Amino acid sequence: MEYYPRIIEENIERWLNRRQVTLLRGPRQSGKTTLFLHLNQKLKGKYVSLDDEELLEAFEENPRLFVERFDSKLLFIDEAQYSKKAGRIIKLISDSYPDVKLFVTGSGSFDIKVLISKYLVGRAVSFELFPLNFQEFLLWKAKDLAKIHREWREEITEFIRGEKIELEKAFEREFRALLEEFLIFGGFPEIVKEEDVDMKIELLKNLYRMYLEKDVFFFLRVRHLEKFREMMRYLAFSSGNILQVSSLMSDLKMDYKTVDSYLSILVNSYIIRLVSPFYKNLVTEIKKSRKVYFVDPGFRNAILNNFTPLNARTDRGQILENFVLNEFRDFEMKYWRTTSKSEVDFVLLVNNEVIPIEIKSFGKIKRSFRSFLSTYKPSRAIVFTEKEFGLRDVGRTEVLFIPHWMV
Repeated sequence: MEYYPRIIEENIERWLNRRQVTLLRGPRQSGKTTLFLHLNQKLKGKYVSLDDEELLEAFEENPRLFVERFDSKLLFIDEAQYSKKAGRIIKLISDSYPDVKLFVTGSGSFDIKVLISKYLVGRAVSFELFPLNFQEFLLWKAKDLAKIHREWREEITEFIRGEKIELEKAFEREFRALLEEFLIFGGFPEIVKEEDVDMKIELLKNLYRMYLEKDVFFFLRVRHLEKFREMMRYLAFSSGNILQVSSLMSDLKMDYKTVDSYLSILVNSYIIRLVSPFYKNLVTEIKKSRKVYFVDPGFRNAILNNFTPLNARTDRGQILENFVLNEFRDFEMKYWRTTSKSEVDFVLLVNNEVIPIEIKSFGKIKRSFRSFLSTYKPSRAIVFTEKEFGLRDVGRTEVLFIPHWMV
């Protein structure tokens, strides 16, 4: 089996000698099974999938014999969503066999229905495997450029931490082309590996259908599938905007309980993420409304059935904003907006400091951004733009201007 590297692998391996159960979460087809099969082969463990009815029955009816049959110190249990008893049984195995290291995963929505985590408080460490980020995408598509990009990422991280940096642009045309492909078709492994554009589109549409039919309808028992589909399209059009639940309810003729339930499903099955506002002034700054974004750009495009190139799209700004948010997934991110509608795309929170981030296609930085700098006086800020490049002081703030493909 040919294996393509995932950055998360190193983090998982750090926990190999710890007793905790390793839980791996993530959306459908993000590569969880492939990663488990790779680790199983590398570490010489035993891999079991509970989509096999006989194995599932043994797992549920006699966990002791199930474990003893495979006689391994490392046991990888995949497709855990097929067992409604998974949480309780995994806890039992973990307690009864302290010398057996368990690795568990399931479909993107398995922890909504199975509620595995509540049985494993203090007994498990959880990882999330998302579709590829841009760094991983480059590792798969252009390893030589990935090395350069990794150095840029490290420099940007150092800037965020307050260290001095020196950045130089290179190979702009190639990076632009690769980013274009990534933003149109996204980072799901099967789609990234596919070279044919028509096949990429068909695979994304099929992934969307499978999510609705298997996860939403069959597994989560959502019976009004067309309403769920309508809400997904509504949110896809609203990406990057403040989520107005009352407007959504009115436009789609849905009650609050249903909207709240559907939002929970979409968040917990790794389709969307909701970003909360940053505020300190309780009077003038928005403090409750959230913004909606998508975990993968290709999946959003499949919902919209829109795979048009970036330069011909009216939502280009939304796509770039969503991309930057996803690339900063390891940081705490908020957005800032006042009641007078001054706004900054994101506020990154690190070590009790705030770092405003603005995402632009072209043009100068907005008055709202300068207003934030004047109000909060951050020592550093980042502007993603195609127009400027390098470091510049704006008031008391050192601002890093970089193109989107450097993040």
